[in-house]
Amino acid sequence: MKTTILHRYDCASAQGLCVVIDVLRAFTTAAFAFAGGAEEIIFVSTIEEAFQKKKKDPSLLLMGEQEGKFIEGFHYGNSPNQIRLAPLSGRRLVQRTSSGTQGVIGCSHVDKILVASFVVAEATLKRIIAFNPSHVTFIVTGRNNGDEDLALAEYLQNRLLNIPSEPSPFLSRVRSSPCAARMLDADPCEHEHGMIDLDMAVHIDRFSFAMEVFREEGELIGKKVLS
Repeated sequence: MKTTILHRYDCASAQGLCVVIDVLRAFTTAAFAFAGGAEEIIFVSTIEEAFQKKKKDPSLLLMGEQEGKFIEGFHYGNSPNQIRLAPLSGRRLVQRTSSGTQGVIGCSHVDKILVASFVVAEATLKRIIAFNPSHVTFIVTGRNNGDEDLALAEYLQNRLLNIPSEPSPFLSRVRSSPCAARMLDADPCEHEHGMIDLDMAVHIDRFSFAMEVFREEGELIGKKVLS
């Protein structure tokens, strides 16, 4: 099995099975949404697309962010702590973020797509192994060096290549990443909120499901799948 790690700006070069990673916070938030009973998540690139889908189907719930900020008119932001308390049983969501969902859209040409974060790391690994692809491309979506995402990409890559890897050093990289620093560099209220989100994001293997992206009627739809 060949493995490659790319940044989302290089998605056009992705091939085989693509694992799109956003630890802080899109796909940690998505995992908590599925754990809370969400039926599916439609991934979109722009705010306008999200509102268009909501107009077409008023039952949809919108979640995400624009440059880290809450989007006026959305139901939820990009926070696992917020989404875990939401009544989502049987609901369909639309997710738009500045990094994670952009990676999904950028990889729409590949054979299969998984989205991942540390809370579903082991389940994601099992799903990859079950597919037994000839090539796996890990997509780091985080800005700057995206080390919080690169940490998961390297952890999963090592595990696939049977390189012994304790999770602790990789989780420490999430906490010390520039993205984590930005989350915590806020007013006291937001700092506390960001700290909770960060703690939730490094709870490795909290959930036993993976998140797979399916193409249905021109949409890229994420669903919870048991590994």
